[in-house]
Amino acid sequence: MRLRLLAFAAALFGLVGVAAAQTGQVEITDPWARATPAGASAAAIYLSLTAPAADHLVSVSTPAAKQADLHTMTMDNGVMKMRPVPGGIDLPAGQKVTLKPGGMHIMLTALAGPLREGDSIPLMLEFAKSGRREITVPVGKVGAMGPTDGAMKMPMGH
Repeated sequence: MRLRLLAFAAALFGLVGVAAAQTGQVEITDPWARATPAGASAAAIYLSLTAPAADHLVSVSTPAAKQADLHTMTMDNGVMKMRPVPGGIDLPAGQKVTLKPGGMHIMLTALAGPLREGDSIPLMLEFAKSGRREITVPVGKVGAMGPTDGAMKMPMGH
């Protein structure tokens, strides 16, 4: 009887482990934003996402701005164009998707206040399969070009 109970517990533990692996959370790395100059009403957030299983970034929000949207930037005949990414961003299984200057990014409009170097802002990400995740985004210097450009090394929230 004891052996059967042990076998049942082992089987159950194995199923729970498989379920946990299938619902693994998206890895969010290198979040950052630039400090904004005086009077700026918009800013951008950049980061990298890696999903263990295919997922989809549906939406983003932050109390630091009235509006937060997924955007892409392209050049068309020498003219920079920013457009919303309709429907969100696909995250193929095991592939890193990087939101960076000159490409996809999180656009913040109607800022609640200026983003200052050394500060951090909360960001909520909504994934189709992985659910909601809140992280902390460090703010680097005006004109920063990456997550290590300025005072941007700080732990990320979960």
